[in-house]
Amino acid sequence: MESKWFLTMIRDEFRGGKINVDKTYKLLEKLSIPCNYIHVKSIFKANDRLKQGRITIEEFRSIYRIMAHREEIIEIFNTYSENQKFLFEKNLLQFLIQEQYALDMTKNSAFEIIQKYEPIEEVKRAHQMSFEGFVRYMGSPECLIFKNDCRKVYQDMNHPLNDYFISSSHNTYLISDQLLGPSDLWGYISALVKGCRCLEIDCWDGSRNEPVVYHGYTLTSKLLFKTVIQAIEKFAFLTSDYPVVLSLENHCSPPQQEVMADILQCVFGDSLLSDMLDDFPDKLPSPEVLKFKILVRNKKIGSLMETRQRKGSDKHGQVAEYEEIDQDVDGEVKESKSLAVLEDNSEEKSDTINVAGLPLFRRRRTTKVKVAMALSDLVIYTKAEKFRSFQYSRLYQQFNESNSIGESEARKLLKLKAHEFILHTRMFITRIYPKAMRADSSNFNPQEFWNIGCQMVALNFQTPGLPMDLQNGKFLDNGGSGYILKPHFLRDIETQFDPNETPRDTDPVTLTIRLISGIQLPPSNNSSSNKANTLVILEIFGVPDDHVRQQTRVIKKNAFCPRWNETFTFIIQVPELALIRFVVESQGLITGNEFLGQYTLPVLCMNKGYRRVPLFSKMGESLEPAALFIYVWYVR
Repeated sequence: MESKWFLTMIRDEFRGGKINVDKTYKLLEKLSIPCNYIHVKSIFKANDRLKQGRITIEEFRSIYRIMAHREEIIEIFNTYSENQKFLFEKNLLQFLIQEQYALDMTKNSAFEIIQKYEPIEEVKRAHQMSFEGFVRYMGSPECLIFKNDCRKVYQDMNHPLNDYFISSSHNTYLISDQLLGPSDLWGYISALVKGCRCLEIDCWDGSRNEPVVYHGYTLTSKLLFKTVIQAIEKFAFLTSDYPVVLSLENHCSPPQQEVMADILQCVFGDSLLSDMLDDFPDKLPSPEVLKFKILVRNKKIGSLMETRQRKGSDKHGQVAEYEEIDQDVDGEVKESKSLAVLEDNSEEKSDTINVAGLPLFRRRRTTKVKVAMALSDLVIYTKAEKFRSFQYSRLYQQFNESNSIGESEARKLLKLKAHEFILHTRMFITRIYPKAMRADSSNFNPQEFWNIGCQMVALNFQTPGLPMDLQNGKFLDNGGSGYILKPHFLRDIETQFDPNETPRDTDPVTLTIRLISGIQLPPSNNSSSNKANTLVILEIFGVPDDHVRQQTRVIKKNAFCPRWNETFTFIIQVPELALIRFVVESQGLITGNEFLGQYTLPVLCMNKGYRRVPLFSKMGESLEPAALFIYVWYVR
């Protein structure tokens, strides 16, 4: 029956005689066999007995079997088939429940899978599945490692904003390095399409009273602020319905700040949140309440109530000063203080600021920042406030004030005061950004700051590598919405959690992965055909106690179908924060290993059973059909 079906499907292609490699590739696609052209070309060459560049129907049959009939799939099929020819509905259901841990499956579910994937009509009508159907099912999205439930928004989106991890980018306008690279709208469009919900806009005075966006005091190119805002308006909610925060790094003069305010209001219209919500006068609203809203993050003068009282009034020409004290007596903490709307610039300010209950802050350098009231009043729930100390924030920081902390300072605080840091991020949105020394737009590892609940861990989205793999992997969760509800121990007012200590009262996961084989892996750049010396690295990222790395043995000269059949076990103490990363490399004895592909996802988003792990390039592009074939099991 299968032979008859197969010949019926391909006979017309051979009416003119033999076929070449391009027609072979297209015919495999017609048969719903995903394939990599390099692998097809190599296998075609090996099966072209006369070496004429054209093959017979029998030679094509051999190629088809090599491409589609993988031994590991045959073994699974034969285990559940009563006659090694077909699976009855009850056989398929048994496989789904026992191996795939699909406990909600019924006989009707098995029937629906047969109807969807079985290519042979006679077999389908008999409510059976042939090996051809089983191959197609195992190669379908239903058998990917990532849970279907996690592909949609499934978390409670009614918590305040500070209860979520928020996908955030740094210097979003750059698509290369920080000094000479171009500024490009694609930086914003690409980030938004990836689900990024916090964009940075570096604003400077431009000619003809038009603000521009670029990395100041460098040779990076410039974009008009208006053009950037128009692009954001077009793509803001293409991937996610949840709010977008525009973090303004504002270097503009008050007149051009007024222009910025006009542009924001004109382009975004009602999407721009420009007044506090009646139900949220003293707490942050939720992502659900703020759906399809744009929030401005910038310096702000006065309270939300004062902003409301000014609503509708003419603010043209009104300017306030924001005084920033760049360094305290210890040389660590920065302090800032807003002044009233400017009336007299001649008043002398004292040398010290006495904050009740706190040590005196002695000024080293004072900077006065002028803020146009028109722009200030567009800042509602995301006021940018310099971080001073955990103690100061606990006593004086307002619910709508958020801090930006550089990675170096944040890392010091993390090492010395991790628990205090968690108590801080439980209450206030905290943004972590790369240190200025990263002129090459490199990134830090975001995991250490997620471990302490930092909401906005801002990365250079334009720079591929491990940090962006972790970023992309983490925010696959919750439908790729860009918002992930933090674990309860990072939200609880009485939390005792400290990632630097051996976790107490956790619910660990024992994870077992059998790495079975590779599927059409990318060949090595050093191979003239389709070869690679393949190995797989499995890494767990999470709290320090959970960070571990293991790897398979090397399979020489095989990127098409390497088989490892190696089992790895991990005990993960804090699975709520853990990510798993699969990395495929080709061993290089002289130049080091060559990266071939990777995939990262949250541990708790993994399906159980026989699963395919899709692979992505260093730049984040799909390498389909390249994948790993694994068996996953975990218990808590």
